[in-house]
Amino acid sequence: MIRLYLALLLLGICLHAKSDIENQIKNTSKKILTFNQTYSTINEKMVQNAKEILIQKQTIQRQNKYLEELMAELSEKEKSYEANTTQLKELKESHEKLKKEQAKIEDELIFTIAKSVSLSIILEEKYTVSEESLIEFEVLKAMLIQTKEKAKTLNSMYYANSKDIDVLNEHSAALEQAIANIDTNRKNLLTTQKANTESLKQLEIAKASYKKELKTVLNKQDELKKTLANLNIIKIDEIRKAKEEKERKEAFESNKFIANENLPQVKKHGSSYQDIKTKHYYGDKTIAPLDAYVITKEYGTYTDPIYHIKIFNESISLKPKEDNAKVKTVFNGKVIYADKTAVLNNIVIVEHENGLHTIYANLSQISPNIKTGKKIKKGYTIGRVNDELIFEVTQKSFHINPIRLFQ
Repeated sequence: MIRLYLALLLLGICLHAKSDIENQIKNTSKKILTFNQTYSTINEKMVQNAKEILIQKQTIQRQNKYLEELMAELSEKEKSYEANTTQLKELKESHEKLKKEQAKIEDELIFTIAKSVSLSIILEEKYTVSEESLIEFEVLKAMLIQTKEKAKTLNSMYYANSKDIDVLNEHSAALEQAIANIDTNRKNLLTTQKANTESLKQLEIAKASYKKELKTVLNKQDELKKTLANLNIIKIDEIRKAKEEKERKEAFESNKFIANENLPQVKKHGSSYQDIKTKHYYGDKTIAPLDAYVITKEYGTYTDPIYHIKIFNESISLKPKEDNAKVKTVFNGKVIYADKTAVLNNIVIVEHENGLHTIYANLSQISPNIKTGKKIKKGYTIGRVNDELIFEVTQKSFHINPIRLFQ
């Protein structure tokens, strides 16, 4: 009876402990999901930010070109702006004088024509033939001739004055248009300068955000390298590491952007594995660590489109097609590492035959029975992932493209 009681008590303690562990895992998983930005989201945002930065850069280049054209045009026209303004003022004064003179000429011309008509009527009347009337007739006839000549002269003057007024009007209109164009260009210049300043401000914000996200991705890679180095799985090339850090520092401190405007996202270089020891996989094909997935980041060297630095991705990223997806080991082996990290969430590393290691990072949780030293078989569930699985494969200080194991 006592033995049965003790057995039941022990069973109850085990069940309670298991329940506590499951609750802890569940709570931890929730916290991780709440406070940790996923690798997939970072990668997607990086690509989007890269696109936005390049588009913004093209906008600024167009604005700068337009600014240069406007400034050159203004520089050329500003020289004549003051002279045109002074000349326009003089033309308007001359125009007013001509109009007044034209009015006088018009009045005198009307009077002269009226006088001419009056003399013509008088001369058409019959006069009594006498010495006095003949003298008067000749005087009136001479006056008529003079009046007609004056009318002719005044008419020519009126016509010439009208032409001068028309020329002045055309010249004045042209000057007014030229001055208005310069004023418009000045306003356009100020507007474009303001837009350019705002674009530069937005570009700096986007660049700062992108820089932060890029550093997060690089920190994840560095953390994984450090973990593998501490476990003596992969040796860190200190020379290459120093070179990478120098390039990163120089790139991040520089404000230069590459000139290629056709880079919509991170560009991959297929033949650039020389910096990393990569080994081909010749073994049998195995299962994938996830049942259903999408590859979001491939293995290999990438050139960042903004800072133009080479980044070698030693892993692949697999996004599950279901929530809380099971992560399975791809070969028989022994767990040599299973722990939570600050940067990569949970990591499980499994050792296999022939110096082969598989690394499963960014797990939302590790299975409760996965402990260091535990032997597991192919297809065994080692944990779960909600966002994106970082999957890496090494063999005796060499990296293997993980996709070769199951595709």
